[in-house]
Amino acid sequence: MQEIDFTWPKGFQTGTAHAGFKEDQQLDMAWIVSDVPAVAAGVYTKNQFQAAPVQFTKNLINQNHELQAIVINSGNANSFTGQEGLDHADETHQLAANKLAIDPDLVAVASTGVIGKQLEMNKIENGLDQLGLAPESDIAHAILTTDSCEKKTTVSVMIAGQPVTITGIAKGSGMIHPNMGTTLGFVTTDANITGEALQGLLSDLIQSSFNQITVDGCMSTNDMVLVLANSQAENALLDQSAAQADNLADFKAGLKAALVALAKMVAQDGEGSNKFVQATVVNAASVVEANQVARAIVGSNLIKAMLFGEENNWGRIVQAIGQTQAQISPNHLDIFLADVPLVKDSQKVLADQEQVAAILAQDKIDLTIDLHVGEATGQAWGCDLTYKYVEINAAYEG
Repeated sequence: MQEIDFTWPKGFQTGTAHAGFKEDQQLDMAWIVSDVPAVAAGVYTKNQFQAAPVQFTKNLINQNHELQAIVINSGNANSFTGQEGLDHADETHQLAANKLAIDPDLVAVASTGVIGKQLEMNKIENGLDQLGLAPESDIAHAILTTDSCEKKTTVSVMIAGQPVTITGIAKGSGMIHPNMGTTLGFVTTDANITGEALQGLLSDLIQSSFNQITVDGCMSTNDMVLVLANSQAENALLDQSAAQADNLADFKAGLKAALVALAKMVAQDGEGSNKFVQATVVNAASVVEANQVARAIVGSNLIKAMLFGEENNWGRIVQAIGQTQAQISPNHLDIFLADVPLVKDSQKVLADQEQVAAILAQDKIDLTIDLHVGEATGQAWGCDLTYKYVEINAAYEG
């Protein structure tokens, strides 16, 4: 398995357009299209106010785990829009299917942007009129909202001697605290795999990738991660049988690498952030508890403020760990900043303060927590909390 230059897997094409949701001719509409119907899997926000495109696409995929296209618009979330919003999602997928001359049941929809505005269908029609198909496009840019950069990755993995490509794009910068199954993730692969196996892998891997990032503790109404696999790599069919266990494990490793890479990019691009933080928890009682502790650390506003201020107030890390339900050993907690110990066996370590200050001044911060209660490991990713975050969200309109 290796990360390679960004490229779409065999049999996938994309297109972008300026539909009019954003000003100044910015790209705000796109689609991903497979040459043939593809196996599909999805995970979705657990926010009780799921946006219309989330409800619509979830129902579509649950029918037969098959898609051929995803239509995406940025600048209007089509969220909290009632039956009219669902009707607009349905109309969008019908219009796209007509243009592509494919079964409407193979066309999913996704939206991101401001909540509470009805989707202007004249803009959808305008965008669809412009959308074309090409091996490469600016789709990673077209799906952005307050993001400052594109988020995309490609991983190559060998499955029984056959090269398989996994490519993903994502958006997200604020309202980031996923609890799946305003981030969107779309992953494509030319792997040959069953729908049951693909859904199982995605549901499992989302827990240690997108569900382990946080920017502001706010769960979007539009969170969705979809994976399409169109079998064009022509590898032996991957399923959940014992005979395919090793091959499925190889594919899982590649899919995990792609999902984690995208998740990290979202966390690193947190609105107004100056610093990216990775929390690694070791020797926890279980992976679930390791992930819980790691996410509590990167999600703490006190720790975020500490990092922004470049202050060595490790007591805030202790507080964040203690408020979880994870098993701990009160007298045996270790905390490391990079490779510098701050706490050992629950006692303060007299660290070199100049060295600590130099680490805290960097734009990437690594924290390691040793719980000393088991053997499990987990990670989470986040960012600091800055004045700029407040400024962005005080003026956000779409």
